[in-house]
Amino acid sequence: MTKKLFYQATLKFILGVVVIGILIFLPAGTFYYWNAWLFMGILFIPMFFAGIVMMFKKPELLKKCLNAKEQQTEQNLVIKLSGLMFVFGFVIAGLNFRFEWIMLPDRVSWIATVVFLFSYLLYAEVLRESSYLSRIVEVQKGQKVIDTGLYGIVRHPMYSVTIILFLSMPLVLGSIFSFAIFLVYPIIIAKRIRNEEIVLEKGLEGYAEYKKKVKYRMVPFVW
Repeated sequence: MTKKLFYQATLKFILGVVVIGILIFLPAGTFYYWNAWLFMGILFIPMFFAGIVMMFKKPELLKKCLNAKEQQTEQNLVIKLSGLMFVFGFVIAGLNFRFEWIMLPDRVSWIATVVFLFSYLLYAEVLRESSYLSRIVEVQKGQKVIDTGLYGIVRHPMYSVTIILFLSMPLVLGSIFSFAIFLVYPIIIAKRIRNEEIVLEKGLEGYAEYKKKVKYRMVPFVW
């Protein structure tokens, strides 16, 4: 761990809390939006502790997770589209609460919370299985094909888990309209995966054989 990494991670964490808080609470026009507090809690509390663990045990992985500077034009577009999805999704959730359009029953939010936390555990397992995870599409020095655990079921378990995570977010917030917006994420991530697999097959030894062994990208027996 270095001071630079510590400050970078701390700054991004605080910035994330502030930005997402503004995107949700400002459109809601009130802090009395219990779904939003629930969402902020289940999102940032586990993230805080996971960040601490990674900072001391896997600082290089944390550094890669903080790096979002894509070199490829196609992947830059994916990141921008994902960002727009989050902005519109959170703002609409706040407006939905403020103007009482259609608020989902409380039980939906609680069920979505359980799904979200379970997905967080799966995400932690993906991080444990592979130290080559990165927010940018690249073949890293010394990278090897991981084909055990969740990687023995689908080729991109991280994306599978993030889809579950992201689709549960608007449900925790109680907004069916935000859920409709977040439904574009599987389409966005499918575009990223197609490009990523081209990069990996060209630059990562053994990846072509791995594709034959593990046939499905994100969902077993579907895709």
